[in-house]
Amino acid sequence: MDRHSAQAPSAVIMIRPHQFSPNEETARDNAFQQSGDEYGKDNLAKFAYAEATTAAEIMENNGIKTHVFEDETNQTPDSVFPNNWFSTHPGGHVAIYPMFAENRRRERRYDVVEMLKTDYRVQDIIDYSGLEPDGLFLEGTGAMVLDHIDRVAYAVKSNRTDPVALERFCTHFNYEPMVFDALDENGMPVYHTNVLMCIATDFVMIGLDMIVNQDRRNEITERFNSTGRHVIPLTNDQIANFAGNALELQGRDGRVLALSSRALCALTSEQIKTIEKSAKLLPLEIPAIELAGGSVRCMLAGLHLLPR
Repeated sequence: MDRHSAQAPSAVIMIRPHQFSPNEETARDNAFQQSGDEYGKDNLAKFAYAEATTAAEIMENNGIKTHVFEDETNQTPDSVFPNNWFSTHPGGHVAIYPMFAENRRRERRYDVVEMLKTDYRVQDIIDYSGLEPDGLFLEGTGAMVLDHIDRVAYAVKSNRTDPVALERFCTHFNYEPMVFDALDENGMPVYHTNVLMCIATDFVMIGLDMIVNQDRRNEITERFNSTGRHVIPLTNDQIANFAGNALELQGRDGRVLALSSRALCALTSEQIKTIEKSAKLLPLEIPAIELAGGSVRCMLAGLHLLPR
């Protein structure tokens, strides 16, 4: 196994929430979201804070550089999911994205960008947030799942992914857009691509049954096969348990696949065996955070930048 891969960053940014709660503004089109009423508001926030703290510690213990920023406000309920408002790219490039929900636009933080410029080699920052008044949205690596090796941006059509914004990103960052429709078993459009697809160096986990068009489904499968990756189909039930919302990272002793404990429990022994041929499984216990409709991949903004 090649220890280093363009697909697997060795550092991440996490936002630790102090007043976490599911976001009422995003509940309309996020079928994965739940109220969390059974916890009680104060307890839910405490559980989410503890889950983020423990997750960051586990990442660091596995040799993944983890930059943790605090969010002490109650104005940004989804701040624990920073991968939606920015991404980083080899060559020193940073993108900042236009967000669909108005309260999610407050998640963009000057101090995070300044840390990137101070600690990493940042050449330029392309800010797409000016597209918001025009109703053009592209919620980062939630809206897109990027194949950094084959240079393809996979994107489900949704309120959160506008084809014009996607085209601009792909032109700037040299990706080929691959857009498709995806529905869950209840016929609801999938809100973010990264809940149904995880691209790692040697394998892909993907909810193929959710891709509406059979020809597009075959085209995507063939594309992954042509890169030599093993395609691991995920069932709708596995997707509902966040098995697709994982991220491959470069740890101290090789690549790891960060995913939630719930997601790991949803995988079959055969799927686990395939993953473990190239990456160690790194489960994180985040049941409170998952009530907001996202999981481990959403919590991790990978840093594809060279440190200073």
